[in-house]
Amino acid sequence: MSDDEWEPDPAWDDPTADGPAGWPALADLDPVSVVVGVIVGVAGLLLVAQPAVRVVSVFGTRVPTFVLSAGVLALGFAVGAPAYLRRGRRLRGIGHAVGAVGFGALFFAAGFGSLALLWLGLAVVLGGVLFLVAGSRTLE
Repeated sequence: MSDDEWEPDPAWDDPTADGPAGWPALADLDPVSVVVGVIVGVAGLLLVAQPAVRVVSVFGTRVPTFVLSAGVLALGFAVGAPAYLRRGRRLRGIGHAVGAVGFGALFFAAGFGSLALLWLGLAVVLGGVLFLVAGSRTLE
């Protein structure tokens, strides 16, 4: 057998390609999605860092890392919600809005010690998950 028969993607070795095969070119990236992805990625890194970094100082206030993670995640979702809704991406926009409200409520529940906000945040996140599962049957 020749090497060509073993190559799953002939474009992989194409020297004129802009990047690895299957990756979008830099010009094809959506700036809003990149910003939202970076913010959500920072939230994930904060959550992963929780065992090593217990508390982070934000504007002079000491905040537990997992609490800050929820706030950053809510911010990422809040940035994405209006951007996707304006573009007509209804399901994605509503999903981001639900995430922003739910994780924002969890963030403030931890900050204020409010049990009512905690339950509200959990209810919104779980309700949003169920809504997205039901809505995913008719993807955009």
